[in-house]
Amino acid sequence: MTQKKVLVTGGAGFIGGNFVQYMVDKYPNYAIHNLDLLTYAGDLTKHQSIEQQENYTFVKADIADREVIMILFEKEQFDYVVHFAAESHVDRSITEPDIFVQTNVVGTQVLLDASKKFGVQKFVHVSTDEVYGELDFDPMIFFTEQTPLAPNSPYSASKAASDFFVRAYHETYGLPVNITRCSNNYGPYHFPEKLIPLTISRVLNDQKVPVYGDGKNIRDWLHVWDHCAAIDLVLHKGVNGEVYNVGGHNERSNLEVVKTIIAALEKSEELIEYVKDRPGHDKRYAIDPTKLEQLGWKPTYTFETGIAQTIQWYLDNKEWWERILSGEYRGYFEKQYKL
Repeated sequence: MTQKKVLVTGGAGFIGGNFVQYMVDKYPNYAIHNLDLLTYAGDLTKHQSIEQQENYTFVKADIADREVIMILFEKEQFDYVVHFAAESHVDRSITEPDIFVQTNVVGTQVLLDASKKFGVQKFVHVSTDEVYGELDFDPMIFFTEQTPLAPNSPYSASKAASDFFVRAYHETYGLPVNITRCSNNYGPYHFPEKLIPLTISRVLNDQKVPVYGDGKNIRDWLHVWDHCAAIDLVLHKGVNGEVYNVGGHNERSNLEVVKTIIAALEKSEELIEYVKDRPGHDKRYAIDPTKLEQLGWKPTYTFETGIAQTIQWYLDNKEWWERILSGEYRGYFEKQYKL
């Protein structure tokens, strides 16, 4: 197969980081470039196993820095761009929405300009089901690719705006693009501020686990490795200009997720602590992935198998998440790259 150069933005984050490892391992003849600014959630320690491989390169840069991005694209002449880089924590977007606009909207537009100028063959924009807003609790209603966008948080609003820019660059300039919109991911290397790893780490330390409101908010859970396989398929076989929803058909309330983890770790539900609900907290997300399944994808993990695997991973990799919680991971880039 012909050598391809692939730029993965946000490859030091959770989903992007798993995708980088997936691509480096699956496509040894592809040159995988991992671009990340290494903000608070950017962790390079997860890539220790691949950083010496010939087909892996790390680039520290800000996707919103037009000059740096244009120089990089001109030098490398990327064939594919898979764009994960984003500010993604809803709570943070409520207190600092301007950061989300800068990274998620301006940064995406800079990448689109560079991709258009230097002839990228496919631009895959990794988005979120949160751009659709919320569903009620009717189990027969799902988000489809035709669901109107109705974001309810500054985070999802910034992602919806970036989705529209990606669509516009396809319609106006003919840039080959796809947009994927996924449900909640979980799995290895999930940053410990998110629900599942937060619960695991706190339960293991016999600490209280905060649950927003009554805990009845429902999410559709997707194992990150299933998500990586979906993006791989869209990158290589997605119809230009199309949107593909990626969901696991694994709906659980937040309270169910927390109780599942507590039971698996044989701890007491007395660790649950209900806290004030966050503003604009969407009731339910649920995705219909039929379109992607017709392209050839199916999730391999049920929630039961996936959460068991994830809990075991956190038990086996306690050093990793303890290093994240302590902040020690922040010095790895300077140490590894002698800066």
